[in-house]
Amino acid sequence: MQHGLPLDRLAGLSHPERGLTSPEVRERTQRFGPNDIVEVPESQMLALLRDTAKDPMLWFLVGTSVLYAVLGELAEAAVLFVSIVPLAGMDAWLHQRTRASTEGLRSRLTTRARVVRDGAEIEIPAGEVVPGDLALVVAGESFPADGVVVSATEAQVDESALTGESFPVRKAALGAWPAGADEVRLDAGAWGFAGTRLLTGRAKLRIAFTGKETLYGAIVQSAVLGSHARTPLQTAIAGLVRVLVVVAAVMCVALAGIRLVQGHGLLDAVISAMTLAVAALPEEFPVVFTVFLGVGVHRLAKRKALVRRAVSVENIGRVSTICSDKMGTITEGRLDLTHVLSAAGLAREQTLRVGALASQRDSGDPLDAAVLAVADGEAGQAVQAPIVERYPFTEDRKRATAVVEEAAGLLIATKGSPEVVLAICDLDSELRADWENRVLELATEGHKVIACASRTIPRGDWTGGEPNRGFHFAGLLAFEDPVRPGVREAVGECRDAGIHVIVVTGDHPATAQAIAREIGLASGHGRDGGSLRVVLGSDLERFLSGGADGIGQVDVVARAVPAQKLTLVRALQSAGEVVAVTGDGVNDVPALQAADIGIAMGERGTRSAREIASIVLLDDDFGTIVRAVAEGRQLFRNLQISFKYLLMVHVPLVLTAAVIPLAGFPLLYLPVHIVWLELVIHPTAMIVFQELPPPGRLVRERRLRSGAFFARSDWVVIGTVGTLLTVVIVLAYLRGFDEGRAVEHGRAMALVALSCASATMTAILSRLGTWTARAIVLGTVGLALVLVQTPVLSHWLHLTPLHLDDWLLAIAGSVLACLPLLLARRGEVGPGAPGG
Repeated sequence: MQHGLPLDRLAGLSHPERGLTSPEVRERTQRFGPNDIVEVPESQMLALLRDTAKDPMLWFLVGTSVLYAVLGELAEAAVLFVSIVPLAGMDAWLHQRTRASTEGLRSRLTTRARVVRDGAEIEIPAGEVVPGDLALVVAGESFPADGVVVSATEAQVDESALTGESFPVRKAALGAWPAGADEVRLDAGAWGFAGTRLLTGRAKLRIAFTGKETLYGAIVQSAVLGSHARTPLQTAIAGLVRVLVVVAAVMCVALAGIRLVQGHGLLDAVISAMTLAVAALPEEFPVVFTVFLGVGVHRLAKRKALVRRAVSVENIGRVSTICSDKMGTITEGRLDLTHVLSAAGLAREQTLRVGALASQRDSGDPLDAAVLAVADGEAGQAVQAPIVERYPFTEDRKRATAVVEEAAGLLIATKGSPEVVLAICDLDSELRADWENRVLELATEGHKVIACASRTIPRGDWTGGEPNRGFHFAGLLAFEDPVRPGVREAVGECRDAGIHVIVVTGDHPATAQAIAREIGLASGHGRDGGSLRVVLGSDLERFLSGGADGIGQVDVVARAVPAQKLTLVRALQSAGEVVAVTGDGVNDVPALQAADIGIAMGERGTRSAREIASIVLLDDDFGTIVRAVAEGRQLFRNLQISFKYLLMVHVPLVLTAAVIPLAGFPLLYLPVHIVWLELVIHPTAMIVFQELPPPGRLVRERRLRSGAFFARSDWVVIGTVGTLLTVVIVLAYLRGFDEGRAVEHGRAMALVALSCASATMTAILSRLGTWTARAIVLGTVGLALVLVQTPVLSHWLHLTPLHLDDWLLAIAGSVLACLPLLLARRGEVGPGAPGG
């Protein structure tokens, strides 16, 4: 991995022993701010109380207990007021738990740092470290910020907090300080990162980035900002909540009026309305969704995918097509010059010299670097010549040219696409065809091939401009870019999961096809019997003119330019695909912005690409994209399961809270019973389903309608279970009246049935795959057993202990109501199986 070092902010600090002076520290503190990687709220307790106070259930209990007290029902008021304690405690614990992923990051950071200032070594708070500081770190200490290692003695670092790798990483001193004023790329072995710990030895670090600019700070900010960003689904949920609130308000007013008409009194009417309001208020939905987004951002960060917009967490699980660059994502992005084919009459060194003269040093182009690395070693001083004019490579011209001063005149050296270079050379048709065949052979073997040519003209004949004819062909240069380890397996996972992978590259079609075959795009393809469909970028619009549906048959787009990449993305979206696009340059920005998921390369990507993308990869690896999609799919499945549970519990809760009082019977649920149920529903929805483990690899998903959250079959199951459970609860409540027992018996039966149904749903949906699920199931049933069967507690709750046959009937009824859910889950694999 490489990271950019901004030389401008470290000007004059190349000496490995020079620290900052006090005036420099003051100027840099004002310029860069404090080294606050994880911001600390002024009062964590105050923030926790503020979050807890957002729960409408607490205000419902406060208002109801005050109402009871005003009407003289002091015992009821006391019970309700005491019940606030466990509910508030649970809320506080859940809110604290959602902050844990961010707060836990703080434990990896050092609080003190030793730096050299004004010629002396001093210890300061880590928050006062500024770019340019010379930090001293010994074994057992953490780096206070990101910087370059300028001195190292047997230094090995634990970087598991950033990379997930448990093996120590050896660090070496930078050596010669880079020249220039711009940003340079340095290998990770020369970097020390905030949040990583020195295991052995000692190191001196020239601080380059502090606070939110550090790699660790980017992860933290992604988690914090991502959990608060608003997504389309979150907006839809907010709209649903608003509609339900209005409907609940109308129902509550109607219920209160009917209870008054029935002669039940003002207290009964108000309590009936308030209880129904709380039962119907779907406050869990936005809370659960926000929690899941925050968890998703953190989990994706651990997968080396930094989320810049929370919508990515929602969308990445829906991705159906990935348009991926080849170089640096599928391949290692390291070009090695492996073949030099010289034209007749030219030596290898002469062909290399032409290619090297047309290459530009320090251009950042790996192809130029590969040519120059070999040419410098073999052609030596021959590649050094005064440059008169240079015409860099562009997507339109597809070649780079240099005009060089020589004793015999001006040498014009050019290199680029074989099709373009051969077209400007003086070759007969037979010789041209022979070289074209050689290009095809090399490209078919997976090589990137460029052609070189030159011509010499007298100084006085050149009037400026890039010549475009009369060149003498010099030969071909063929490069290899090795495929990254694990890419073939990752592509296979995508194929098995129904995700279409399209390789978009500027390479020759044969080269692109060879790479595509190497990574397994054609294996068991299912399209054209395992064949590959390669389309030239120039032919893309014509190919799409017959309709967007044909784009599903394309596997490789070769000789593609940025505008064509954007065309491809829009065509896929028109065909109903959810598209993820990778990119690293400014020219990729339009496609990254148009894609449903824009993925920028963190190592070699430009600032423009990183800023516009919704996800930034830390390692530029295609496998990381696949792992992120797998994590996103699991999070989406878990969210589906959580919402399915909430709907199946709330439907019977709301219906029975309304139907039984409307029928003239005594209230089924008292406010304290709602507290009981919330103590079960909240942790189940927010914890159990959030932690369901993935099946181990990408699995095929059911395709949902655009914007849909559930399939029709899911709604059928939700409606069926909700209706059956409503019938079971009503029958359980009425059983006490049929046997001449008091209303307390009917309430106990109904609450036990609903509690057992919640436990059964949890067991079926989670398949008891985690210890949390098992604990919640046992805790739900155990809580019902204690509250109902303990005489003192049941008396306070206006219940009566049940007999064994009552329990058996309630359990049997709840299991029977959940039978459709069990049948729907039988064909699925694992606790997080699709369709959950």
